[in-house]
Amino acid sequence: MTERISPLQFHQAEGVEDWRVLFSGACAHFRAASFAAGVALVGAIGGLAGAAGRQPDVDLRPSGVTVCLPPVGFGGQSVGDVDLARQISAAARGLGLIADPAGVQAVQISIDALVAEEVMPFWRAVLGYEQVGDEDLLDPRRRGPALWFQRMGAARPQRNRIHVDVSVPHDQAEARVAAAIAAGGRLVSDRNAPEFWTLADAEGNEVDMATWMGRE
Repeated sequence: MTERISPLQFHQAEGVEDWRVLFSGACAHFRAASFAAGVALVGAIGGLAGAAGRQPDVDLRPSGVTVCLPPVGFGGQSVGDVDLARQISAAARGLGLIADPAGVQAVQISIDALVAEEVMPFWRAVLGYEQVGDEDLLDPRRRGPALWFQRMGAARPQRNRIHVDVSVPHDQAEARVAAAIAAGGRLVSDRNAPEFWTLADAEGNEVDMATWMGRE
């Protein structure tokens, strides 16, 4: 089913405890005792996703498998994603893989631009990325971070023009923020929390730590 649901509605559904909604969609990470077990789960995901008419992003590593069901349209998941997530979790359990929700995140680089149309072609060419919509560049192989071009009304010379966005599980965000501060960072702003916190390193380079909260 392609009916859209919000991140909150997805998380409120039963049977999706292994999953977290990020910028990149509804994602889960399953730790594997062996590479062969991970391969077996990838095969199971292929069959389940094919039957559901979905094309998830699947990352296989010796330590486990990460799977993301990309957002539908301009955000949110589909009703069918709930069923598919449940099925994938059941397949993982059957193969002995253990869900680790803390193992998922999505990283995006944000560039402030006065005229995005003039700078996007450069970044598209230098990275070999593809343009999606008016503001985003994506790695067609889904290996590198996405680029988002944030339009400015006027130059802000007192701030960085490039920062990193890190999308983390909503129940991991505050711990990640605390760890960053303990590691020498500082909190720039929490006025948008729990949607996102703005942090900076010791030299002022900024990062937004973001969740799905606030975008119900």
